[in-house]
Amino acid sequence: MSDLLPASVILAQAGLSVEATTGGTLTVTSPIDGAAIAAVTETPLSEMPAIIHRANEAFAAWRTVPAPRRGELVRLLGEELRAAKESLGMLVTLEAGKIVSEGLGEVQEMIDICDFAVGLSRQLYGLTIASERPGHVMRETWHPLGPAAVITAFNFPVAVWSWNTALALVCGDPVIWKPSEKSPLTAMACMAAFARAADRFGPDAPEGLAQLVIGGAAHGEALVTSRAIPLVSATGSTRMGAIVGPKVAARFGRSILELGGNNAMIVAPTADLDMAVRAIVFSAVGTAGQRCTSLRRLIVHHSVRDALVERLIRAYASLPIGDPRRATTLVGPLIDDASRARMQASLDRARADGGIVHGGQVASGAPQGGAYVEPAIVEMPAQTAVVREETFAPILYVMGYETLDEAIALQNDVPQGLSSCIFTLNLREAEEFLQRSDCGIANVNIGPSGAEI
Repeated sequence: MSDLLPASVILAQAGLSVEATTGGTLTVTSPIDGAAIAAVTETPLSEMPAIIHRANEAFAAWRTVPAPRRGELVRLLGEELRAAKESLGMLVTLEAGKIVSEGLGEVQEMIDICDFAVGLSRQLYGLTIASERPGHVMRETWHPLGPAAVITAFNFPVAVWSWNTALALVCGDPVIWKPSEKSPLTAMACMAAFARAADRFGPDAPEGLAQLVIGGAAHGEALVTSRAIPLVSATGSTRMGAIVGPKVAARFGRSILELGGNNAMIVAPTADLDMAVRAIVFSAVGTAGQRCTSLRRLIVHHSVRDALVERLIRAYASLPIGDPRRATTLVGPLIDDASRARMQASLDRARADGGIVHGGQVASGAPQGGAYVEPAIVEMPAQTAVVREETFAPILYVMGYETLDEAIALQNDVPQGLSSCIFTLNLREAEEFLQRSDCGIANVNIGPSGAEI
């Protein structure tokens, strides 16, 4: 491993000082090898009211800044992220276990949303509406909402923050960010980039415009239940959303919830199997199956099922699994041992249901201390209870179908609806699928994973 940068160098290159990453009570470990890489200071719960108050004071000032001028701050933030892309990407790899290309790709998503939001800062249009009263006209005008709390998960430690923050800032709204306690370092590095952008922007950026809260569930609770925060954007499990949503609604706040997905691909008899195999592997094993849009269910026509499964087993056998810092690695570790244990428990349940498991064991030759696994393909006789659950790991359940009606019914018969896709060369099948998929994202001849912004 001598050719790989040590954690201390990666932290320094990302602009994190020794003082900021040592001496705290929250130990940060790298999923690469389980080693402690930092000890950061948690935000005292007693400071939460003051943090929320500062955000509201910032709101009073920031909402009066013209939207195109607010967009200028986001443009500067994008510039800072561009300059720090390599170091931030490597920090994502170190802290979240993503392979190098995924770490860099996540930083690029931050840059892209900044570019997008800058354009929107000059497009905050309203409407002029005809009135039934003589001599009157009605006008629709969008006003800033107020401070937004952004709660993010470990698997996309920085991109989700940027999606929310870039848009909130151009709309005139401050942001309080609570990252996962598993990934505070990338959050600290992003906030340092924001501070540099704000310094360049000048005094129009008020104190408290973007704040960071490091901590656990109690810190999130303080944000979710505060009447002084009109919007909560939370990313995490469906279970988390079922808790957050009602609490925000109970105080008549607004919530944006990005939760789990039990994403399926339908492979029709006419599908281009070469194209399908590439899409399946990318979307099922990327980020070690820890994306909300990871492919988890494969619904294959009986006429091509055996041939496709055989090709997938061969493809999985050749996957480079190991240290995500190495350019040749395609599958890095799960975030922790608990995730690996949950994966094994799901595979045991699948076997008990009559499933045939290919792979899924602990990966050999990977770094010690990390939760490395071989991605699993599980041939299932039916869509059982374990298949209908979301296991945040690289498990791909394979089921057969005879008619398109049956395939679409299988796809829709899960509690989680996020992303879906079909592989077919039949235009009628594609259109039927697009009309009847109950997911927010429906794709044709491309997998369920991947972001446009």
